[in-house]
Amino acid sequence: MKMFLRILSAERLKLSGSYIWLLVLASPAAAVLIGLYASSPAGGKPDWTILLSVMSTLHALLFLPVLSGLYTAMLCRHEHLDGGWKALLALPVSRTAVYLAKFTMAAVLLAATQALFIAAVIGTGLIRGIGTPVPWGLFLGTCAASWTACLPLAALQLAVSQAWSSFAAPLALNVSFTLPNVLIANSATYGPYYPWVQPMLAMIPHGQADYGAFNLPLESLLIVVLGSFALFLAAGLLSFRRKAV
Repeated sequence: MKMFLRILSAERLKLSGSYIWLLVLASPAAAVLIGLYASSPAGGKPDWTILLSVMSTLHALLFLPVLSGLYTAMLCRHEHLDGGWKALLALPVSRTAVYLAKFTMAAVLLAATQALFIAAVIGTGLIRGIGTPVPWGLFLGTCAASWTACLPLAALQLAVSQAWSSFAAPLALNVSFTLPNVLIANSATYGPYYPWVQPMLAMIPHGQADYGAFNLPLESLLIVVLGSFALFLAAGLLSFRRKAV
């Protein structure tokens, strides 16, 4: 555990000099613009559930899948430069601890993005004059479920990013699989099993959409998510432990 915490601290220090923290702000900032200019229901102000649905659409459909790949690619970028993997793994460190530390940092960055998104929704709602109490249970529940749905994708992208020395190739692959989300989300057959669309399915408040994969109960979706997360994390860790440097 001490080794894992030391490696985790080192990963944080490596990121402190980068612009990755600006990426954490990107999606919440875009969501604010969408929320401010979204049309209100006829004859009134939007309520919290409608505002959350409107602001989370682009955030969960596009930004979260892309950021999952971008965070993991940036976490591996330093090691791909100038023989960084060889220098790191020559130290008396556990490969398992290194891999799990990088995954933990990706999960923390995604959690920070979700926390800022909640703040963005609340701030936008107050600006637009929503006077009802903030539904903390709804906000925390949907954002936590969506964050959980990002974990399989982050595990898959970390496996790809550590294997490919190119920084752009994993990102291009991630974006190419993210773009079909609009179509796949409408499929009750394929949507629940497609990692790139799972954050969207988990984040839309229950009852706001009743078609395609949105009909799937959250409990069933999370079973699929946790199963794929265990599979992708184990496969990536096994590949990293066998990685030749």
